[in-house]
Amino acid sequence: MVKRSKSSDRWLQRQRKDQFVRKAQGGGQISRAHFKLEQLDQRYKLIKPRRNVLELGAAPGGWTNYLEERLDGGLLIAIDPLPITCGDNTYVIEGFAGEPEVDAEIERILAGEKLDLVLSDMAPNISGVRTVDQARSMDLADVSLDSCYRWMNLRGCMAIKAFQGEGLDDWVKDLKKCFKQVHMTKPKASRPESREVFVVAIDFVP
Repeated sequence: MVKRSKSSDRWLQRQRKDQFVRKAQGGGQISRAHFKLEQLDQRYKLIKPRRNVLELGAAPGGWTNYLEERLDGGLLIAIDPLPITCGDNTYVIEGFAGEPEVDAEIERILAGEKLDLVLSDMAPNISGVRTVDQARSMDLADVSLDSCYRWMNLRGCMAIKAFQGEGLDDWVKDLKKCFKQVHMTKPKASRPESREVFVVAIDFVP
């Protein structure tokens, strides 16, 4: 029998106690992330029928499933190097957001159309060195913003996961130059002890 580490035991105990993990398991959701997007959507009214949406960092599919239930005829492109649980109408691109091959495939699928919403649940692989991890997190935020500049409709929206730390406040301040409204928020489904926050930007005006 393999003996679990103390950190593994702590993680399992936290999972068992987490109300949103239990809620996802009981309700058939793919992951607790479903509730983060649900809470953002309820507050900021991000997801509407027939919108074109780009989802970055989509695996395992918690946000994808929520989007599929609400777009009703919209276009959904989901990107991740890992497998994504999704329906037949979702366009899945296997790879890393920002790679030239991935960008080319987005262009092909959009076929001249524009995006109404860019979502990102991307997070860096944690090295344990906080300054390094924060810098990688900010790089991912830039990838999301670049997607807006390349493909977003006027008055489009963006919501991305970020981490509190060096560079984030300045990045959010600069974001106000190209979106009319910018909010930094922490949904109830996000663990209180986590540095995770979400940046929601509304009304793209490049």
